[in-house]
Amino acid sequence: MRSLISILDFSKEELDQLIATAKDIIANPEKYWDCCKHKKLATLFFEPSTRTRLSFEAAMMELGGSVLGFSQASSSSASKGESMADTAKILSCYVDIMAIRHPREGAPFVASRNATVPVINAGDGGHQHPTQTLADLLTISRELGRLDNLTIGFCGDLKYGRTVHSLIEAMSRYTGIKFVLISPEELKLPNYVRYNTLEKHRIPYEVTTSLEDALPNLDVLYMTRIQQERFDDLDEYNRLKDSYVLNTEKMKLAKKDMCVLHPLPRVNEISVAVDDDPRAAYFRQALNGKYMRMALILKLLEEAKDPQKEAISTNDLVFDRPCTNPKCICQVEQELRPTARITDPKEGVLRCIFCEKKV
Repeated sequence: MRSLISILDFSKEELDQLIATAKDIIANPEKYWDCCKHKKLATLFFEPSTRTRLSFEAAMMELGGSVLGFSQASSSSASKGESMADTAKILSCYVDIMAIRHPREGAPFVASRNATVPVINAGDGGHQHPTQTLADLLTISRELGRLDNLTIGFCGDLKYGRTVHSLIEAMSRYTGIKFVLISPEELKLPNYVRYNTLEKHRIPYEVTTSLEDALPNLDVLYMTRIQQERFDDLDEYNRLKDSYVLNTEKMKLAKKDMCVLHPLPRVNEISVAVDDDPRAAYFRQALNGKYMRMALILKLLEEAKDPQKEAISTNDLVFDRPCTNPKCICQVEQELRPTARITDPKEGVLRCIFCEKKV
């Protein structure tokens, strides 16, 4: 039985197959109407969401299944102190598959190790958001006709932007990819993503603070919101929130076939005037998310027929090495044994297995 916690849980070939399935769903929707009849999806959303939660629910319903769950932590037993592990065990008694969004990094991973049904990470803090990446991949494929030989620019919050982290990991699988990282110094890409994905695999990238300088060379521009909910210091958020605004004047600098993506919601980082530009693909991107989640649900339910739980490699694990990340799930679920993995033996770098932060 498999879960999807990180986009790296799937091979490039599996990603391509999911895209193919999604395109078949678009072309032949009636073929899939009853594929999940009598199956139930739980949507466990411990923090606010519109697109992700509703697209999961729409996906399951269009497959003929049903949905139950909650949309805020206060309406769950988490408000009484129930652990993520216990929540996963309980929900496994009622449903066939579950999607979890949680503000704590690593929470869906903990759930997957305790559930007896597949678990889908629908976003964990500033860590990962693999199903948004599935939507991104389908969108790029449909808009540009390929997933290789692309220059992709990420603009805005690259530090807490979990959608950025997941898409970089996914696109690094394809040939001829180059990344341009556009952000203030305070919101630059985390070291673990830069090292584990870009430098370790020699993926070319450049770092800049100028959106205008980067635009002419991009095939894809991935805009992100500066996320107030990820900041502990409100003054720092207010100082950085308007760092980048994409408008019609800046779009004149871009290629005629560049596509603009955004995981949404937006605040003011993309002017509404840009919506009329045919290169603005972010609303089509939201629709693509539903189709990819349909394909994902089908894949995981099919593989769940084999009840064997995926084993976690114990190679290079170091136990009882405390994580200092205040947003990690291990900070609130004290019975979790602190565990780190050696990600760079030469330098002796250890990273928490839950949140991937250096310990």
